Amino acid sequence: MAPRGRQRSSAPLQVLLFLNGWYSATYFVAEAFIFAYKALLLPYPASNLLLDAALLLLYLGTEATRIFFGSKGNLCQRKVPLAVSLALTVPAAVMAAYYLLLQTYALRLEAILSAILLLFYAAELLLGVLALLSFSSVDAY
Repeated sequence: MAPRGRQRSSAPLQVLLFLNGWYSATYFVAEAFIFAYKALLLPYPASNLLLDAALLLLYLGTEATRIFFGSKGNLCQRKVPLAVSLALTVPAAVMAAYYLLLQTYALRLEAILSAILLLFYAAELLLGVLALLSFSSVDAY
């Protein structure tokens, strides 16, 4: 067991990463079904549908990598994996903002799901920076 003063990993960040993992999987499945719905019922241009689907697959890869590095960096108290996770938060948030604001047809359900996802990113970014600062203060002593 680690000495009491040496433990610096963030429990709230770890819980948030765990919950975001489940939410991201649900978000991906919901978006896939929504794309199928929009492709069948709306006059969705094929090139736009292909772009949105490709971005959704790119989002899935980015999000899985981001959560993996964030979790491992937090639990192992390593700065580099946590910094990679924080850096990957930016493109993931840009993709969520795209689905919120810029896609061809944005349903209200998608807007709600994307807004919740952006709230997750904001909280994780704040807690991740605090954890990174905590890990840096360990190296200072």
